[in-house]
Amino acid sequence: MLRFTATIAFLLFQLSARALAAPEIHTGAEQPDAYLPLLKSQQVGLVVNQTSQVGDKHLIDYLRERQVEIKRIFALEHGVRGNVENGGTVADGIDGPSGLAIVSLYGGHYAPAEESLADLDWLLFDIQDVGVRFYTYISSLHYLMQACANHDIPLLVLDRPNPNGDYVDGPVLDPQFRSFVGMHPIPLVHGMTVGELAQMINGEGWLENGAKCQLTVIPVSGYHKQMAYSLQVRPSPNLPNDLSIRLYPSLGLFEGTTVSVGRGTPFPFQALGHPADRQGQFSFTPVPVSGASENPKHKGIELSGDDLRDTDSRTRFSLTPLLDWMQRTGETPEQFFSRAKFFDKLAGTDTLRKAVMAGKSEEEIRGMWQPALAAFRERRKHYLLYPEE
Repeated sequence: MLRFTATIAFLLFQLSARALAAPEIHTGAEQPDAYLPLLKSQQVGLVVNQTSQVGDKHLIDYLRERQVEIKRIFALEHGVRGNVENGGTVADGIDGPSGLAIVSLYGGHYAPAEESLADLDWLLFDIQDVGVRFYTYISSLHYLMQACANHDIPLLVLDRPNPNGDYVDGPVLDPQFRSFVGMHPIPLVHGMTVGELAQMINGEGWLENGAKCQLTVIPVSGYHKQMAYSLQVRPSPNLPNDLSIRLYPSLGLFEGTTVSVGRGTPFPFQALGHPADRQGQFSFTPVPVSGASENPKHKGIELSGDDLRDTDSRTRFSLTPLLDWMQRTGETPEQFFSRAKFFDKLAGTDTLRKAVMAGKSEEEIRGMWQPALAAFRERRKHYLLYPEE
């Protein structure tokens, strides 16, 4: 018994030692000594949402308590408090808790107007991204950098870890398919933080006329790319947990098909279903969910499919679900890709859709994008702020 107790004590000591040895991560926002001196006696515009937290405080409140003069807040997709559904209207208005004016930068007005920047000394960006090209916060970042470059306003990026930052995969965007859901020639899963990508946008001359933004990035301390990073606040209404974020690269492509990804349920981006499926052992019925999915695909229809909630939490981008469901719906390829143009925008190319329609294997399809992936990995080395391991 004594030996057993000693063994348990030794194991507990080892676990404690490992915990103490593990680096502690501090986001850019959690390092005020690095950025508050820059904002002293300055007029600041904020680009923030519900993920812009410093501990248990929103960055808006945190900065106001420290006498930072905030002139206005710029709202991206899903709004300042994260209660606007995907693609929903984000309107100008007032942020209730702070009383500050909100200027919408979503819904066709992606760049701030000159008059909303004229009295600013700094524009500050603090938004949690998920590391997938078609997640639109990085497109908004591009427009903000362009506006800052055009109007000589410095941009301060408070960086955050990328929960899909441990790998790079998927097709690299073809400029012919450039849109708000894909603006840069980067892979579907790019493996970069917002701060790293901002440096790449500047360094690669991706802004109009090769303009450069006056950019300052406050990096995350104690972070490397292989770290599993759990988000404390959902980055958008339909990404409610870590697993949905890891499945998002693979399941996001289904938005251009007839297959539901679980919008209108308590488990969006954690299930797949279709009215005609006969193979699945799981069923669900999408219904309107206020602030998340007002009009979900196949609303009110019972769907058969797959419950993905037991998937490995470190899952990576895969084409297997797409190739599998292409057969399971019983539809023609043209019917299956019900929003073909949108699918191509998400993929960043039409070669993926055409290869799937032609019956190519995942191995064959993956082989098509390897040269471009290798070239991207080399280009991005110049902009990385964090070790790969």
